[in-house]
Amino acid sequence: MMTVNKVSKLTGVSIRTLQYYDKIGLLHPAEHTEAGYRLYDDTALERLQQILLFRELEFSLKEIQAILQSPDFDRDKALEQQIELLSLKKEHLENLITFTRGLKQVGGTNMDFSAFNTKKMEEYATKAKEQWQHTDAYQEFSENSKGRSKEAEEALARGMMTIFADFGKHKNNDPASEEVQALVKRLQAYISENYYHCTSEILNALGAMYGAGGEFTENIDKAGGKGTAEFAERAISIYCK
Repeated sequence: MMTVNKVSKLTGVSIRTLQYYDKIGLLHPAEHTEAGYRLYDDTALERLQQILLFRELEFSLKEIQAILQSPDFDRDKALEQQIELLSLKKEHLENLITFTRGLKQVGGTNMDFSAFNTKKMEEYATKAKEQWQHTDAYQEFSENSKGRSKEAEEALARGMMTIFADFGKHKNNDPASEEVQALVKRLQAYISENYYHCTSEILNALGAMYGAGGEFTENIDKAGGKGTAEFAERAISIYCK
């Protein structure tokens, strides 16, 4: 576990920014100390890397939140885009270094401005952004969240966790039972009403994500107790058959 101060020093992200990410629900700490200090684990740091990647691609924080919560999110695809973007930045910097060395050696004025051209980077960043924005779930989430306040976003997140807390109350029951399946139906309706149309296919993908470990699993288990995320995944899988 790392304190917010250590995470800030490691990543270059200010403490104030990390606190803000926590407030808006973009990046929660793994836990808090008895004194209330934030502590971050490897899962939280991995999510922070993903956030910083999309910031490099010039996404807004609200857009990043929509992408990371979407069942369409593909971590490997995101990393491939980061590698490509960094390679283009490296090429751009190398051109600038070569240009500057040339000025130093020959002196005088060089009217070639090609070294300052960032068009390739900008085009790639735009293309990468469009790929994420073209998913139906992202489009609907973006439309539904327009004008929604931070307080409203936090209230919706709490509402979702309340549903998972109810899953936790039934986690020792049969996931195929009528009561548990009614909870799955309630979860699907909540997502459809507040985020995007949650088809059985999307719900099944979300269920797999809930039980796959990482931040989703941790948050759900915090709401309903250890094992709740895995139980919810099994219940959702049965519902979507």
